[in-house]
This record gives sequence, C-alpha cells and structure tokens, in this order.
Amino acid sequence: MKKRLLALASVALTSVVMLAACGKSGSSSSSSKQVLRVATNAEMATLSTTKYSDTTSLEALENSFEGLYRFNSKNKPVLAGASSVSVSKDQKTYTFNLRKNAKWSNGDSVTAEDYVYAWQKMVDPTAASPNSQRFQPIKNGTQIAEGKLPVKDLGIKSLGKYKLQVTLESPISYFSELMTGAPFYPQDKKIVEKYGNNYGTSSSKAVYNGPFVVKGWTGTNLKWTYVKNKNYWDKKDIKLQRVNVQVVKDSSTAGNLYQTNKLDYAMLTTDYIKQYERTSGYHSKTIPLIGYMSFNVHRKTTANVHFRKAIAMAFNKNSLVKNILHVGSPLNGIVPKDFTFNSKTSNDYRQDAGNMLTYNLKQARKEWAEAKKELGTSKMSIQLLTSDTTDSKQIGEYLQSQLETNLPGLTVTLHSIPLKSRLAATTDYNYDMVYGTWQPDYADPVNFISDGGQYHLDDDYNNSNFRDLLNKAATTYATDPVKRWSTLIQAEKQLLQKDAFTAPVYQGGMSYLLKNKVKGLQISPYGTVLFYRNVNIK
Repeated sequence: MKKRLLALASVALTSVVMLAACGKSGSSSSSSKQVLRVATNAEMATLSTTKYSDTTSLEALENSFEGLYRFNSKNKPVLAGASSVSVSKDQKTYTFNLRKNAKWSNGDSVTAEDYVYAWQKMVDPTAASPNSQRFQPIKNGTQIAEGKLPVKDLGIKSLGKYKLQVTLESPISYFSELMTGAPFYPQDKKIVEKYGNNYGTSSSKAVYNGPFVVKGWTGTNLKWTYVKNKNYWDKKDIKLQRVNVQVVKDSSTAGNLYQTNKLDYAMLTTDYIKQYERTSGYHSKTIPLIGYMSFNVHRKTTANVHFRKAIAMAFNKNSLVKNILHVGSPLNGIVPKDFTFNSKTSNDYRQDAGNMLTYNLKQARKEWAEAKKELGTSKMSIQLLTSDTTDSKQIGEYLQSQLETNLPGLTVTLHSIPLKSRLAATTDYNYDMVYGTWQPDYADPVNFISDGGQYHLDDDYNNSNFRDLLNKAATTYATDPVKRWSTLIQAEKQLLQKDAFTAPVYQGGMSYLLKNKVKGLQISPYGTVLFYRNVNIK
C-alpha cells in the first residue's frame, strides 16, 4: 500500500493561512446566503479515514470529521473532540477527557472506544491502511504494523466512556499537530461494521462527527455537498450552511465559472496562472506540497539503482517551474524549504541538509550508462503514470520529453488516468514510475522522510541503515534536537543520494481565485486543503 498521505505539515508550526479576514457575522446575516460554491480539480476516492490517500478525500474528511485536536483561526492546534488533557511528567502519556456532548451525525455518542477502534484498524496489517506509518510515534505502532504484536498492544486505551489515554514511544514536540490529522479521527464501530467493505464508499455509507456532513456523493459522481451538521457539539459557531462542490479538472473552465459568478472559489493550474493573475480575488503563495516520482522496485528496470539515479537527475527542474508551473520552486530533497526549522540555530532544514538530487545531466548520463551495462541493454521502455488533471498531464509530458531527450535509448510512455484509478494502480503495483504530489500532516522533517507520499516505502525500502537512523531519531535522540536533526539528514541522504528510492521534482505553490464576500476561509498550513469551519459570507 502507499504509505502516505495524505493528505497529510510550512514551518515548525506554520500558521493556518487565512484567505480572507475572519470575522463574526452580525445578527442580520441570513442562512440563505451562507452557501459557498467551490471547485476541486480531482474526484473523491473514499470517506473512510483508514483508507484515504488523496487530497480531495482528505478535504472531505477534515471538514466532516473531528479528532482530539483541530486547527483554530488563530493558527494553533486546539482541543476539539476532547475538552481537557493532562500529560505525564515524562511527556509520554496523554489522558483526555472527551466532550460528553459530542455526537455522530446519526445521534450516537462519540466515545473513547470509537478512537480505540479506529486507531487499532489503522495499524492492523491485515487492513493495509495507506496511513499506518503515522502511528510510529504511538507506543508499539511500528511493531503492530509489521505484524510483530497484536493490535490490542497499541498505546491507546479507553479508561471510561469519555476518558482516553494515549501513550507514546518517546516524547514528541509535534503531538498536538499530529493529532489534528485524519488518521487519528474516531470511527463509529456500529456503522463501520454495518457496511463492512462498503463503509465510506458513498456519503450515505458513513456517519460524521465534524462541523459538516457529506451529502450526494455516490462514490463515482463529480458533485457533492457539505451540509452543516445539526448534531455537531459546536454548531452554534458554524455560520456556513452548505458548501456545493464540483470537480472541474480544467482551470479554464473553473476560471470562467468564477468570472460568471457560478463559483466563489477556484484553484488555478499551470498556464492559467498568467491568465488570471490580474483578476479580482487572485491569490498566490508557496506551500509545502511536493511533486515527486516513485518507482516500482519489483520490476527489473526500475529496481536498478543506477536507472533511478539517472531518472532523478535528468530533467531540468528550474525550467519546469519557470515555464510550466509558474509557481513554486525546484525540489532537490524530499523535505521542502520553509517548512521546518532547527530549534537551536533556527536554520531551515533544507538549508542544513543541502541538495540531494539536482538536475545534473553529466552525472545522469554516467548513471544511465551504468544502468544499461548492468541491465544488458541499450534501449529501455517504461511507462510514467499520472492522474488526468491539467497539472499532472502537463508535468508528465514535460518529464517525458526531458527524459527521452537527455537519456538516449529511453522511451517513456505517458499514461494519464483519473486520480482514483491512479491510486488503485499504484496500490496494486500496476506501474513502472508514477508522478504524484503529497502534502504533509505535521511540521517535522520525519513526516517527509518516513512518508512523503513515497509509494510502498515501508514495504519495499528495507535499507537497514535508513531504518536504524529513523529508529534512533524516534527513540535515542527523541529529546536531543541537535542529534535528532543530524540523524534525519543522514536518513534522507541514504534514501535519496545513495538509493534514489524517490525522485523529487518540485515544491508547489498555490494560486487561486476567491470572491471578496467570502470571509474566514482557511488553507491547511500543510498544503491545499480548505477548512470551511470559520467561513462567513458577507
């Protein structure tokens, strides 16, 4: 399975970015106008918190579910599903009192057992969740996911109907941010077991404990709605009544819908950034989203380390950003810049770690020659899999052209399919190389190094030095930030410079159009996901 997402982290604690000033609506604000119309550029894949691995599904989950913490409008993680928490002296055990008035959308109480049930499913190796690696900081999370311990040994325990205890392997500074993520949401066991494998395959086959419920999603259609949850414990603070969502893969179409007042929000891609950058409501910013290529190491060609290194260094990243994307920056490591900072020196991680895999045509051709020698051939044909969104197809075409031009004897076939199909193909190892994007879940370099959207990282990348370094960062050096920092840099070097398990492509930017009447719309500090909780339409 893809060990991701999600999903799902821009500085040591990057602020939640406000798209428009947040404010309380006056008493004259009528519910009839509290309807937001937005476009997303990819279909939704699932409404199961244990199965998602795409951004559209993540956005749905983060607006319709709620965990122990959430981000508030003041840029901080705050208690959400829990009303209070106490922390042990060694900073490893957290005891939460859950909100007794928290309900599922069907009226069931949200209990401690709902968290225990969902978390144990996440790490159960038979469930093969794409987000199980997020539980590595939780006691026994790694060993359970590897099948070495039973799920009951996970560091989560119900101490009563509304009391929950979470135990960590070692203290972590980003615990509250980690808990805001969708993998740590509860599930209503009764409903999950009622629908079995069909749970989350449509909006009617799930229940929700967040500010909104999802309506009208059949599992394949390209329109759905978020409706204010009448059972949400904090519903009095939710002004927005409804969000109408439609999938619009073409930015030209989305821009036209925005300009003809049929959309309030639209994200722009590639060439359309230039077209709309002077339009009222245009915004642009750098985000910690990354674009990357992953390799199927179970196939002869892509299993060859020299082949992977040649691919990783054979395309001009500066040209891609300048001429195709028009936003963002080249990425020469798996961890982006301006995302997390050294607690002692305040240096950016990327600054300390340096460049790992740059565009280097001379070195790429040297590795290419070595690959051809080891594989015993002068010509190779591979397929590059992408989703069928505008950005993905254009980036795929650019990579295809660069690789065929710069590596003589290589033929690259581009295969662009709907995101849901692309995710399934990568999960099933039905690909040679795949291009994708990924957004982090918390502001720490380990989120990218041990996950980063890199497909099958936990299953297929078994380098003992890499695993040992990650283990030391999580345990031996957990409370020594200087040694932990340098250990993570060594792990990234092993992953990329020595083994080229993944080929970094670019760090993303986000350009979008937003009507001035929309106040309080937020973007996740870790990517492009929108939060609708604080929206008020003036």
